[in-house]
Amino acid sequence: MKSKKYGKELAALESELAKLQAWIIDQALRVVVIFEGRDAAGKGGTIKTITRRLNPRVVRTVATPTPTERQKSEWYLQRYIPHLPASGEMVLFDRSWYNRLGVEKVMGFCSDAEYDRFLQLGPRFEEELVHDGIILIKYWLHVSDDEQERRFQRRNTDAKRRWKLSPMDLEARSRWVDYSRTRDVMFEYTSTPWAPWVIADMNDKKAGRLSIIRHLLGQIPYEDLTQPPLDLPDRQPQGDYVRPDWSSLFMPAKYLEPDR
Repeated sequence: MKSKKYGKELAALESELAKLQAWIIDQALRVVVIFEGRDAAGKGGTIKTITRRLNPRVVRTVATPTPTERQKSEWYLQRYIPHLPASGEMVLFDRSWYNRLGVEKVMGFCSDAEYDRFLQLGPRFEEELVHDGIILIKYWLHVSDDEQERRFQRRNTDAKRRWKLSPMDLEARSRWVDYSRTRDVMFEYTSTPWAPWVIADMNDKKAGRLSIIRHLLGQIPYEDLTQPPLDLPDRQPQGDYVRPDWSSLFMPAKYLEPDR
């Protein structure tokens, strides 16, 4: 997708996201949006695109780090429950409890018994969330093997992107088929009537982001609660206030255009 068209479409969708945010607050909704997919599928960029014009106190992003030793000893879902939304909030999970059915299974970070247990527990847990009134939306970001390879190569040759290539990413690259198998099992067991998976084609990142935003907007019926512009009060008169000379505290201006 051309950048000009992308920018125009995104601006319109961002206005709608702002309306959705106001509706979530007004109706005291609780929304959870899960983003899963292969490495380099575009999860982080999509989430940043959704949130960049929104209030971070209302729309939060959760990207859980590697579990601590204490968390490893807890009930598996315990580390995720504190991040669930309160009323008037939407939480976007950049990876989620589905780590157990993906990276933990492929890399051997969980036992077969723990994996099998979560195949049964996950759908029941999500059913409880939905029954309690949480709106749960799950996206799988699809990227082809050729496109993932192209993105990996770009990350490897671009110093600004190389931080995205973690040792785990490199190991996962060599286990493409294993990840495909676990994904297939995950869809089979956890795409349920109350929390179905939605697959988004992310081979074109720009088009994929727009499609996800438009789909997300369609999952939550909302009304336009946009208020008219506020009447701004007049600024207080300066009176006898004299501004001190703080010029010595200013950083050097490196990017100002010279006077013409």
